[in-house]
Amino acid sequence: MSNMEIESLARELLSAREAGKMVEVPLSSRAGFDLETAYQVEATLKQWHEATGHKSVGLKVGYANKAMWRVLKLETLVWAHMYDDTIHQAPGNSATLSLSRTRSLKIEPEIVFGLKQPITSQAVDANSALEATEWLALGFEIIDCPFPEWRFQPGDFVASFGLHAALVIGERVQVDPQRIPKFVEELSQFKVRMLKNGELIEEGSGRNSLRSPASCLAELARAVVRRFPTEPLKTGDIVSSGTLTAGHAIEKGERWTCESEGLPLPPLSLQLT
Repeated sequence: MSNMEIESLARELLSAREAGKMVEVPLSSRAGFDLETAYQVEATLKQWHEATGHKSVGLKVGYANKAMWRVLKLETLVWAHMYDDTIHQAPGNSATLSLSRTRSLKIEPEIVFGLKQPITSQAVDANSALEATEWLALGFEIIDCPFPEWRFQPGDFVASFGLHAALVIGERVQVDPQRIPKFVEELSQFKVRMLKNGELIEEGSGRNSLRSPASCLAELARAVVRRFPTEPLKTGDIVSSGTLTAGHAIEKGERWTCESEGLPLPPLSLQLT
């Protein structure tokens, strides 16, 4: 696609997001649109958002499930940027979030990582990814789908802000270098419970994110370096590493809680208004 066509798609997505309106025709059904184009659209939106004074603070992962890669003809996971106006810290592991100007919303529990140094090596694994990590936390990713009936392809995900509406981060637990082997083990085995208004909705586990969120972080680092060699994961980046359960539809007035078992992370609660 030409630069003019890429800007036109970016403008369409941004206008729909600002107005809280749907994009009736997914980009993936349009001639000339592919994953490479999707990242160009996403880069355009990033440039525009940063021009308003906001800052990119990290990446959100999509399709952290290898079983889907063959079906969708993916070689790896995909990602999109998150910003300083979409990430929220939950003081005391409890937060309130407004759902204004949104379309079709779901909530996903995820493990969030904060980096203390860049990850540039193609040989990175779960252990070395955690060596570059300052902290980890439970998080709630709020995804907002602009496409009817939640029907979209990976390129649509990338171009449409990664479906990212907000990320709420719980208590940040420091990654002690001496404890990294234990974290690697725990991240591959821990479980989570999702509760809505106190009622258990679903149980999930770290294995739903590439068998471990630490492995997901490593895969993301490798994929970013392959696609954008001059833009690796960097110091200070926040990474939301893929959902641990299915996404669940949300509405105003609900209170969601995520509890972990097998990781030293306290429960996280979110009130939706």
